[in-house]
Amino acid sequence: MLTLLWLLGLLLCIAAVAYVRTSLLNACLGVGAYLLVMTLLGPVHWVLDLVLWAVFLCVAVPLNLPDVRRNQISAPLFGWFKKVLPPLSDTEQEALDAGTVWWDGELFSGRPDWSKLHGFPVPRLTPEEQAFLDGPVEELCSMTNEWEVTTERQDLPPKVWSFIKDNGFFGLIIPKEYNGKGFSAYAHSQIAMKLASRSGDLGSTVMVPNSLGPAELLMHYGTNEQKQHYLPRLADGKEIPCFALTAPEAGSDAGSMTDQGIICKGQWEGEEVIGMRLTWEKRYITLGPIATVLGLAFKAYDPDHLLGDEESLGITLALIPTDTEGVEIGRRHFPLNAAFMNGPNSGKDVFIPMSYLIGGQDRIGQGWMMLMNCLSVGRSISLPAGGTGAAKMASMTTGAYASIRRQFNLPIGEFEGIQEALARIGGNTYVMNATRTMTAGAVDLGEKPSVLSAVVKYHVTERMRQTVNDAMDVHGGKGICMGPSNYLGRAYQSVPISITVEGANILTRSMMIFGQGAIRCHPFVLKEMLATQNEDKDAALTEFDDLLFRHIGFSLSNASASLLLGLTGGRLADTPDYPATKAYYRQLSRLAAAFATVTDCTMLMLGGELKRRERISARLGDVLSYLYLASATLKHFDDQGRHEEDLPFVQWGVEDLLFKIEQSLHEVLLNFPDSRVGCLLRVVVFPLGRRLTPPADAVGVEIARSLMKPGGARDRLLDGCYQSQDPADVTGLINTTLEKVLQADPIEVRLAKAIRSGELEHDSDADMLAVAAESGVISPEEAELVRDARIARRAVIDVDDFSKEEMDPTTRKTGKATKKPATTKGKQDPLEKEGVLENQPFPPPTAEE
Repeated sequence: MLTLLWLLGLLLCIAAVAYVRTSLLNACLGVGAYLLVMTLLGPVHWVLDLVLWAVFLCVAVPLNLPDVRRNQISAPLFGWFKKVLPPLSDTEQEALDAGTVWWDGELFSGRPDWSKLHGFPVPRLTPEEQAFLDGPVEELCSMTNEWEVTTERQDLPPKVWSFIKDNGFFGLIIPKEYNGKGFSAYAHSQIAMKLASRSGDLGSTVMVPNSLGPAELLMHYGTNEQKQHYLPRLADGKEIPCFALTAPEAGSDAGSMTDQGIICKGQWEGEEVIGMRLTWEKRYITLGPIATVLGLAFKAYDPDHLLGDEESLGITLALIPTDTEGVEIGRRHFPLNAAFMNGPNSGKDVFIPMSYLIGGQDRIGQGWMMLMNCLSVGRSISLPAGGTGAAKMASMTTGAYASIRRQFNLPIGEFEGIQEALARIGGNTYVMNATRTMTAGAVDLGEKPSVLSAVVKYHVTERMRQTVNDAMDVHGGKGICMGPSNYLGRAYQSVPISITVEGANILTRSMMIFGQGAIRCHPFVLKEMLATQNEDKDAALTEFDDLLFRHIGFSLSNASASLLLGLTGGRLADTPDYPATKAYYRQLSRLAAAFATVTDCTMLMLGGELKRRERISARLGDVLSYLYLASATLKHFDDQGRHEEDLPFVQWGVEDLLFKIEQSLHEVLLNFPDSRVGCLLRVVVFPLGRRLTPPADAVGVEIARSLMKPGGARDRLLDGCYQSQDPADVTGLINTTLEKVLQADPIEVRLAKAIRSGELEHDSDADMLAVAAESGVISPEEAELVRDARIARRAVIDVDDFSKEEMDPTTRKTGKATKKPATTKGKQDPLEKEGVLENQPFPPPTAEE
């Protein structure tokens, strides 16, 4: 038994020196010292001592003799490493080179520095940005009617278009020197989120010119002449931009693009110049049908060698006025009944001068790099903001509806099935908002988070899908009947749009997140790959040797950390001291080490085959993503002041993520390419088994009840969402009704008690409120308050219906649905007086419109 304890101590000694990431020499000295003590004082048999010393010396001596190690160990591995490296296309290489590594690098390190996370500044709005949100953004939301946009016009009204242009919404990211707003990434995100919480079409219309499009490309890569000409015109809406990348045969695989530009001579403004003759076909281009200037991606070729010896020059970008001869633009797609402008465009043998190339002739062939750098910023802001806006709208309306709608004399939000859905809605919205905020803040710090942009694009849009689905389930018939009073239906219909655009979610998850992150964010892999490309073999081997053994030490350290943190519940990790969240940081530290360990083993076992093992890649990408989302959630809680009311949202969000991390790692190990290695890894990753659980039901109950009534937690969750208080507005009605219902509820309880006790006799033909007021059970003012609440509740739960003529597409007129007003006998509905329940059609467009 004592011998086993000494041997166990040896293993713990090795794990300890690996865990603290000491140098190779110090690690060998530490293990050697333990062996010496064990030899002199321990009860181990001398034969076993001799074996252990022999093994130790055979390992330690060569590793600490650089020349021996380099020639006998590193050189053979160098050749093997070159063979198993995954092949990279030019577009993949440029994607790897684009962007920056930020907190994702900390997660890949296996040892995230939590003090570094909380050292990142909290994103803040400037007074100018806040004034814009409180003024023009609020006004733009109030003047937009989703039913009018999506059903009656299939377009934003002219007054809305004018307001967008006149108030500089297309120039949010353009610097002030070019008459733009020069707003921060965080302000851009806040604006896009609020607009999307009102109308997805409104949000999309404003997002695109401020995301991946001509303005951003020009700001980073345009010539001075291009900037001076286009940026002021884009900022004030004189030019409407679009950017055309996706083609019928080249969606996610941009390298297969067939659109081409042939360098040639041609006539331009009466002179013969060197330019390009373009032929292309693009589709799914937002703002394309109304664009005045077209950003275009194509492959450039120089068959006549007018510019040099190379014939194939690579992906190139141009900016072309849409009135250029040969440009075909203006037709529209019809994406799931959404009304934002989207359509195809094409051109055949369209001649353009070199001055139309973004960045000029010097930028030929650099298009993919330019796109990757700009795409990482756009995807970090636009789609996460849009998804979070939809989720906040769903949280606001569904929480209120669950309080307003009654069944079996109870608010439906008091039923556990509804509470389960509300918990997911509120918890997911909190995580989405935290992730959106942290990522926008990274962009403001100068980061171009290429990997994290894929993470937030995928996971925020997927959680938006879950949130909107849950909201539809809670609303039931209210959600499925389309009409002016339905505030969820269009959001539900258009969910797949955000899932599809800017990188389809299936491919983003299975190919991009881990496939790019494992190389881009790992502290050694990319450097090792670059070392193999060094033409100086001696220098390459020396560099590779250094990287290789640092990498081995890194891997052993993470494996030791995974084991030790797993055995101690993460208590060895250095984490923030706040009691309510300390355990979460400990588990994240443990799982980050486990992720780094499994990542290294997976890449070692699969090599280039990893690109084709998409399900393993997807699961490891999920682990990375969940680690990031949980980090953002904890930081957001701290940044907002650690309000105790918000803890249920944090608990639900983080516990859900931790549980999913364990599940994803479990699935990776179940499907590991070598089952024996998978079993060994399971001991290191789950030394005490899988112990994490999903959020408790009680936490979900707290979230549900927070959504159902006003309060600090609900206000913080909905901050930045458009919240109308106008009862004539589709969402303003539900907001004002919630207040009325909550005020009336205590009076309703007293009335019910009076009826049960016999104090108030129930007569179905009598006006019970009037009788109650006359008998003194309640006051006349209280009776009026209850009456108004009941009328408002009925207005909220009513759905639209249409006449036969209105439903006939060949005869129907633009108009509002006919809805029967809810009234109380003998009493005119005050909402009817306000115009909420009027059966008046929307006015037809004027001649000017």
